[in-house]
Amino acid sequence: MLGPVTPVLRSFDEARTRAFYLDFLGFELVFEHRFEPGMPLYLGVRRGECVLHLSEHYGDAAPGAAVRIACDDVTAYAAALRDKGFGNARPGAPQSTPWGTREFAVHDPSHNRLTFYTDMNGDDHE
Repeated sequence: MLGPVTPVLRSFDEARTRAFYLDFLGFELVFEHRFEPGMPLYLGVRRGECVLHLSEHYGDAAPGAAVRIACDDVTAYAAALRDKGFGNARPGAPQSTPWGTREFAVHDPSHNRLTFYTDMNGDDHE
């Protein structure tokens, strides 16, 4: 039996990363770690059951990764994000897919793509 997966995404700019994940997407800060002052930052964030780690450490992850995140109501979430008027990310309306989901994607400041989706078939086998 396997447990939950925690993606590690690359980050480069602490202020922009915090603004995107905490202020815009509505994640909460779970922890932050530096081996000592001035060293790269490693953050853990959570929203509901979704947990992500964000790392400034070389070798932890490559920029431009892609993750899919299940969402109870992707249409409402996309509308709430658009209403925030965030300067660098304004998702469009979710689109229906041939595989039975509605989804939209946004890129974080390190160009990682987060695709939020709602399964319209009642299956959660994404």
